[in-house]
Amino acid sequence: MDTIRTLALTRRFGEQVALDQLTLSVAEGEIFGLVGPDGAGKTTTMRLLTGILAPSSGEAWVDGLHVVREAEPIKERIGYMSQRFGLYPDLTVLENLDFYADLYEVPTSGRGARVDRLLAFSNLAPFKRRLAGNLSGGMKQKLGLACALVHTPRVLFLDEPTNGVDPVSRRDFWRILYQLQQERVTIFVSTAYLDEAERCNRIGLLHQGRLLACDTVDGVKGLLEGTLLEVRCDTPRRAAGILRSADLGRVALFGDRIHVLAGDPDRGRTAIEGALRAEGISCHSLAAIEPTLEDVFTSTLPGGDA
Repeated sequence: MDTIRTLALTRRFGEQVALDQLTLSVAEGEIFGLVGPDGAGKTTTMRLLTGILAPSSGEAWVDGLHVVREAEPIKERIGYMSQRFGLYPDLTVLENLDFYADLYEVPTSGRGARVDRLLAFSNLAPFKRRLAGNLSGGMKQKLGLACALVHTPRVLFLDEPTNGVDPVSRRDFWRILYQLQQERVTIFVSTAYLDEAERCNRIGLLHQGRLLACDTVDGVKGLLEGTLLEVRCDTPRRAAGILRSADLGRVALFGDRIHVLAGDPDRGRTAIEGALRAEGISCHSLAAIEPTLEDVFTSTLPGGDA
């Protein structure tokens, strides 16, 4: 059963199209990642699905409810954590949880046990009397997640929840999401971190409001046509410019490595070595590699050389 479904969902702001004909579905208990750079339309999608924005055209359903005609009942079934979740810095961890429980009209009977579970779940129990304003960035994010879960939602929307958070806190945050998935909570998460997107069951690549691809991580990687060759040399930036000028295929620079998408690997190797040798650059290594999501994304984007 699909918990989230959109059909040609579109949102315009004046002449600007922020989301363009988005059609996708998310199954119950799935972690679905919406991936794209800043300005891709991720936050607009979140606001449309949570009933905060009305679409310009198209339709969407969340947990069987229409996002426009049944917007209010939807809010009882979802948790939404925006990029700037509204924690109150002058309230303690426990007071923030109680405040959100009041907002969601969580019954006082059994509330204490639910809050205690969330504190244990997020490893915030030792800090329950600390002011939210004195928490680290990662702990604030976990508190925001706990507040979004206080009414036990069936669907959880997370808009770039680990943006600016340290790697250890990001790992802990995803551990919590996996626990929620085991409880059949459907999780719709947006991220600009392509390595983080690898943790999702399926992903959608969004660019300038348009969905470029939607599949499992392996399925999306399989969309890359050709062989990816990785080049290592002493002057990678100069070498990347030379390879682009030689029109050998998609060329992307990743630190000290150059990735070239070649239609034929043998001809690609020969052409790369020849183009660099002609400019006095020798390769330390040149080998075919498995593509990452970043390779797929940069190759899929219009003008995707980087």
